Amino acid sequence: MAFVRTVLGDIEPSALGVTYAHEHLIIDGGLPVERFPDFRLDDVESMVKELGSAVAGGLRSVVDAMPADAGRNVRKLAEVSRRSGVNVIAPTGLHHVRYYVAHHWSERANADEIAELFVADVSGGIDERDYSGPVVRRTEHRAGVIKVAGSEGGLSRRDEKVFAAAAMAHVRTGVPILTHCEDGTGGPEQVRFLVDRDMDPGHLVLSHVDKVVDRGLHRELASAGVTLEYDQGFRWGDRPNGTLQLIEWMLEDGHGDRIVLGNDAARRSYLTVHGGGPGLGWLLGDFSARLGERGIDTEARRRFFVDNPARVFAFADVHSDGPAA
Repeated sequence: MAFVRTVLGDIEPSALGVTYAHEHLIIDGGLPVERFPDFRLDDVESMVKELGSAVAGGLRSVVDAMPADAGRNVRKLAEVSRRSGVNVIAPTGLHHVRYYVAHHWSERANADEIAELFVADVSGGIDERDYSGPVVRRTEHRAGVIKVAGSEGGLSRRDEKVFAAAAMAHVRTGVPILTHCEDGTGGPEQVRFLVDRDMDPGHLVLSHVDKVVDRGLHRELASAGVTLEYDQGFRWGDRPNGTLQLIEWMLEDGHGDRIVLGNDAARRSYLTVHGGGPGLGWLLGDFSARLGERGIDTEARRRFFVDNPARVFAFADVHSDGPAA
């Protein structure tokens, strides 16, 4: 039976409803916040308030994308979920090396060892200390996605090790994989690397690819059976909106079933609760309205927000790890 693993337990894919496919609800310290203070999103009450406008617009689920030892706090994610009523899919995985201290454990561990940590987060429970030290205390909250980051133009040697670990964890558990494509690049290389290691492309999501407005590239990726996560919609400023253009092209090319949407609003300055904008409600408000103005109908929008996330964020059909009882 297909299932989605949320921070509060397993649910049927149809229960996800309207879904944001790439957000950062909690970033609770770590090197990312030390380097970029605008990343600090550590207050549960503020995030619940921020989610309010999106919930009013129909939001029911969010995929969080901050992986291990980079500000992840699973207990806070669980509290945001309880208080907001929003399903939250919590991640395991690893981000770019720039978000970790020198000589971080991920540099010294091999792919098999990293895969074991990913699998334990998915099957046993996420470490309450975020894999930040030698003592691990597993919570009751399990990861429902692996987030890994690729470098510009492809995969570095470290990326290859981390992606290999993610593929091993996927094969063992069926957990979906969400990747970071640096500046929108490296998608074909990521797909080949993971699929060569038995990754099911139907449960693979490539993030930020709408930074590169190339119809042929997006057609190639969608034809490979992966899902494209577009999250640049509010970042175009006075330039033509490349995200809207890509959505139109993908629909024309018959790939409307390969698109999911998010804000990737990982900064205080993007959130209305902190005096910024456009806020988490924007995607279901202004952006959805702009889709409608361009003739993208409610059936297509339902695919982006409901049908496609329910398919791609469900666990692949394996026998080693079924839904929770």
